[in-house]
Amino acid sequence: MRIRAKRRFQAEVGTGALNDIMFFLLLFFLIISTLANPSVIKIFLPKTAVKERISKPPIILVITADKHYYINNVEVDFNQIEGMLKQKSVSMEEPTIVLRADAALTVQDLVDVMTIGVKNKIKMVIATAKE
Repeated sequence: MRIRAKRRFQAEVGTGALNDIMFFLLLFFLIISTLANPSVIKIFLPKTAVKERISKPPIILVITADKHYYINNVEVDFNQIEGMLKQKSVSMEEPTIVLRADAALTVQDLVDVMTIGVKNKIKMVIATAKE
């Protein structure tokens, strides 16, 4: 009589392609994370507890702590702001400007820029950071 050893079935998981999958996922998330925040000008926004969203695509005006002005990520001189805002708001039905001003700026700096919006009947909203 022949006695044979029982062959037991052992489940195996092939992990050869796992490295490729993880590499592609890492690459995908790195690319998506760079696209998630298109504003590359770093400023510290003032904080608030109230939150309001704008549904239309606005014009973004950034003022850094050292008083550099950017309209849609293009640096402009303070004297050119009014002309650029008029030019960009001509085609818009209700032009809205999101004012992203550094928290270190004085109130007078904000008033100077907001006066341009009031004079040209353009709605301005101040961007804030969440508390």
